[in-house]
Amino acid sequence: QLSEDVERVSENPTEEGEGEMEVHEDSSSVILPDGELGTTTPSLRFSKTCLKNVFSVILLFIYLLLMAVAVFLVYQTISDFREKLKHPVMSVTYKEVSLYDAPGIAFYPGKARLLSCKHHYYDHIPPLINPGQPGDIECTTRRINYTDPFTNQTMKYALVVQGPRDVKKRELVFLQFHLNETDQDFSAIDYLLFSSFQEFVSSPEKAKFMKDCESSYSSWKFSGGFRTWVKMSLVKTKEEDGSETVEFKQETSVVNYIDQRTKPRSDQLFFVVFEWKDPFIQTVQDIITANPWNMIALLCGIFLALFKAADFAKLSVKWMIKIRRRHLKRTRQVTNHIS
Repeated sequence: QLSEDVERVSENPTEEGEGEMEVHEDSSSVILPDGELGTTTPSLRFSKTCLKNVFSVILLFIYLLLMAVAVFLVYQTISDFREKLKHPVMSVTYKEVSLYDAPGIAFYPGKARLLSCKHHYYDHIPPLINPGQPGDIECTTRRINYTDPFTNQTMKYALVVQGPRDVKKRELVFLQFHLNETDQDFSAIDYLLFSSFQEFVSSPEKAKFMKDCESSYSSWKFSGGFRTWVKMSLVKTKEEDGSETVEFKQETSVVNYIDQRTKPRSDQLFFVVFEWKDPFIQTVQDIITANPWNMIALLCGIFLALFKAADFAKLSVKWMIKIRRRHLKRTRQVTNHIS
């Protein structure tokens, strides 16, 4: 409304001047009493003008305060955006699958020997008929020798077995090892897990492949005289450069094996089961929660409010100056008329 008044006044300055001149001419032709001229009309005009000026000053201070708040919001928004860029948030998503890519299980049996290996379903493992005796090996296995990646001198022997795939049927792999004698107080077999048995089979340099796996993945142990149940879960991590790394998490439960063989034995038997924990592949990646488009939209809104407030403040100041000039002009005209 203020801006429309200013435009209207600026467009019709002549009419306003003529109106004022007519008023003054009429006032000059009429002789008013001293009381009415000196007290009633000027005091009312002065009070209205004073109220308008006070109201305009209050509005001006309010908009200046809003402008200060808007500037603070701009600074705070930019600071938060820079802070979020420096500290990304870890995002975890789960993808359900019906079949896993068969993992590779690399055993380091040392002097131990693989007696049997079978795939079972629905967690049903039938009792062993002849424990400690060679049985059926129905698993896909590969044997490989390679140098230790940390010493480059020691030769290592690994037995690589294809892991379970069908998670809906709760497929598991059950293996039995036998160790005739040991020179240690305890007996254990080391193993490690890697993501794809097929990649190992199709690799032209299997020794280098195993060296890279041993350097990248952690190794675990399972002990003799127990049945060790390993439940695996797969975790994929996406790096900032776009590469993807894979690792395994596992839950292990150990049950004592009661040796019911007729004759007391000095040898050790190892039993281990590998099964998938659930059908979900966990994907971990760092994401930046700061959205540049949201920040740009917020800044545009703040700057628009700033420009609007500045324009209103400018018009308010012009309106106040014009009202002040009108008041002074009328005061001079009344004084001249009285004199």
